[in-house]
Amino acid sequence: MKISVMGIGYVGAVSCGCLASFGHKVVGVDVVPDKVAMLARGQSPIVEDEIDRLIAEGVGQGRLRAMTSIADAVAATDVSFISVGTPSGPDGGVSLRAVDEVTVSIGRELRGKPGMHTVVMRSTVPPGTAEDRVIPMLEQASGKRHGEGFRYLSNPEFLREGSSVRDFHSPPYTLIGAAPGDNGDVLREIYADVEGAVHVAPYRVTEAVKYLANAYHAVKLAFANEGGAILASLGVDARAAFRLFCEDRALNISPAYLTPGFAFGGSCLPKDIRSLLALADQANIAAPFLNQVLPSNHAIIEQTFEAIAAHGRQTVALFGLAFKQGTDDLRESPFVILAERLLGRGYDLRIFDRSVQVARLMGSNRAYIEREIPHLERLLFPEPAATLEGAGLVVLGHIGPADRPALLRALRGRKVLDLIGLAEVRDHPGISYQGLCW
Repeated sequence: MKISVMGIGYVGAVSCGCLASFGHKVVGVDVVPDKVAMLARGQSPIVEDEIDRLIAEGVGQGRLRAMTSIADAVAATDVSFISVGTPSGPDGGVSLRAVDEVTVSIGRELRGKPGMHTVVMRSTVPPGTAEDRVIPMLEQASGKRHGEGFRYLSNPEFLREGSSVRDFHSPPYTLIGAAPGDNGDVLREIYADVEGAVHVAPYRVTEAVKYLANAYHAVKLAFANEGGAILASLGVDARAAFRLFCEDRALNISPAYLTPGFAFGGSCLPKDIRSLLALADQANIAAPFLNQVLPSNHAIIEQTFEAIAAHGRQTVALFGLAFKQGTDDLRESPFVILAERLLGRGYDLRIFDRSVQVARLMGSNRAYIEREIPHLERLLFPEPAATLEGAGLVVLGHIGPADRPALLRALRGRKVLDLIGLAEVRDHPGISYQGLCW
């Protein structure tokens, strides 16, 4: 099938590589020329396991190309995936500006295009977006009626950064939002190689499920962190307690996101919590528990800063800057917030994160870090040993398995504040170890 992917950020880039690997003809579209140029050369614009190979193969085999023109992409394809960003607005509600812009652009190109074109929403949007916003926009811009000149489907993604390719091939299920009488056959054909159940539901239901999923992930993380802190204060091995808690698959659901650790961040969970709360405010519905999730998460960062400050003023080596291991996404990363806090208080800071290379950061990811830590490049070091030079305190956020041996070799004689509970660090001889469960 011929598919255009509008927006080649994390979801879009992974979609381009994976859909091309299924044998589809794919066109990636973005307003950032550097992203388009990289994709056209067969290079991934994001850091993500396996995606470099898939994109290189797709371009090399002629199944994947990139461009900046929405008009040319729509004309050359039968299906358009919308994968643009939906960041938080000033009031906490989701900003659909990018969705609106690409929707209108697609609609204009459909006005003179014969045959049926399918538009698929992959971006996270509030319930009601399909019927109250996007479909009317497409109808007005195209001059066609939904179901006659075009069809619209909702297809929320459940991709975790760091394992997006695996999640794309093995999702919990494929969720399709469709109009009455539409069984989502277009997406069923596109995802023919994806195993698992397919669920077709009304647009509003599918749009809501993504919000519920991310809100619940955030709730689980906050619950694990708060519970872990309480247990730790009572002398309980919190991680051992949570491991046993997660053994109950019948009532406690699953162990996903139920590991005490550091604060959560990234481009999804904080944004979608704020957006869901904004929807509650608009409907005048109280949501006291969810209103406390983000403050609880921020309190973890503050408590960690206080634990660092308790060691006195000294150079800090921070391992981990992206919001989690295996990605270069710095947006709303709790480690970025912690780094800002330390720099603002005058700490000398040295940072190691193998996945973060300033020269490769693009789009909103680059804009975010240039705004929050404008001189990041001089703080980053290429290897663990270099990062530790002159550091009096090591703060361990995350570090990949391949770099852990080098870290361990250089740790002797140092003070370590461990935010993730690595057994090999905890048991390492010759260090002053402090583990935190928040």
